[in-house]
Amino acid sequence: MKMKTALTIAGSDSSGGAGIQADLKTMTMNGVFAMSAVTALTAQNTRGVTSIMEASPEFLADEIDAVFTDIYPDAVKTGMVSSSRLILVIAQKLKQYNAKNIVVDPVMVATNGAKLICDEAIETLKKELLPMATVITPNIPEAEVLTGKKIRSKEDIESAAEEIFKTFGCAVLLKGGHDLNDANDLLWTSEGGQWFFGKKIDNPNTHGTGCTLSSAIAANLALGKSLPEAVKLAKDYISGALAFMLDLGSGKGPMNHAFKL
Repeated sequence: MKMKTALTIAGSDSSGGAGIQADLKTMTMNGVFAMSAVTALTAQNTRGVTSIMEASPEFLADEIDAVFTDIYPDAVKTGMVSSSRLILVIAQKLKQYNAKNIVVDPVMVATNGAKLICDEAIETLKKELLPMATVITPNIPEAEVLTGKKIRSKEDIESAAEEIFKTFGCAVLLKGGHDLNDANDLLWTSEGGQWFFGKKIDNPNTHGTGCTLSSAIAANLALGKSLPEAVKLAKDYISGALAFMLDLGSGKGPMNHAFKL
């Protein structure tokens, strides 16, 4: 039996709530065969990250080669990549294999405002990877990095999304939240802006929401859905995972990716 496929290129989360583990669960639950290329191993749990061991550029290239030369992915999602060397490898390999339906989660700034990658890596991401994307999924702090402007209102979100679209030539799903506009996200494409309204779910356990949303979009693009359809289905999925009210760990816990089972 043939099945649509998706590849995640991201870091491992040993506690299973975010990163590769969240991506694989999400892609599987959204109906595609999920594959992975690991950019880094992390020792982490719901309280935080205690150790990181980054993959070498050579090994990451081998991982991506192994996937594309055997089970060609119908979509690719990239997550947190902390070094320029690894970003360059990813961009080169995606070009080499003419990858399609590329969803880039430009993980640069944590929800608490902490910067997650260095300035050099941000510049490489902007130059090499973002222009290749079908859609990128920045949160508000990340959109502020990409535009160099503060975002404080609905109008600011619309202006930033349009600017990012024009700068990098890719669709943008600018995620709301951060106490700015509830759970509403703005998709900006060549046809302009489209708001996706969501109901904020009162669940403090939101570890991995960004990874999950981008992976669900990638899975639905792999299935042949249009970008607006993929965004809508991804938002519905993440709402269900949050609404299950899973409560694990003593910090900011994970969602239940398998809530449909």
